[in-house]
Amino acid sequence: MSSTELSSTEQTPRPARLTAAAAVTGAEALGILAGGVAMLVSSLTGKSGDLTGALTGAVTLVVLGLIPLAAARGLWQRRSWSRGPAVITHILALPVAWQMLQANSVMIPAGIVLAVLAVTGLVLLVNPATTEALGIRRPGQHTP
Repeated sequence: MSSTELSSTEQTPRPARLTAAAAVTGAEALGILAGGVAMLVSSLTGKSGDLTGALTGAVTLVVLGLIPLAAARGLWQRRSWSRGPAVITHILALPVAWQMLQANSVMIPAGIVLAVLAVTGLVLLVNPATTEALGIRRPGQHTP
C-alpha cells in the first residue's frame, strides 16, 4: 500500500463495523487470556493433579490469547493483515462454543456468549465495508 493510499484510508472515518469487529475480537482475546491466567493460578496453587500439563495448557492459552489481541489492535489501526488472524480465531471459537453447549454445567451460558461473539465477528469481518476499510480488494477487482 502506498503512502497516498495509507493517508487517504486514515483520513476517512473508521466504519462502525470495523470498530465493532475490533471490539468483538478483543473481547474473545481477553476471554482466552482470562482462561489462561485462571489455569495458571489454578496450577500454581496446587488445585490440578498434573502440574506440568496444567502449566503447559495455561501458557498455551495465554500465548494463543495474544494472537487475537494483536489482530484486534490491527483491526483498530486498519491493518489488512489483521483480518486473517481474526477470522481464524472466530472460526476456531465455534467448535469450542459447541463443546461448551454440550456440557451440563455453568459452561452453557459461556458457550452461548462465545458462539454469539464468534458469529458476530465473522459477519462483521466479511462485510464489504470492513473489507474496503482494510484496503482488501475482492477477487476480480482491479486497482484504479
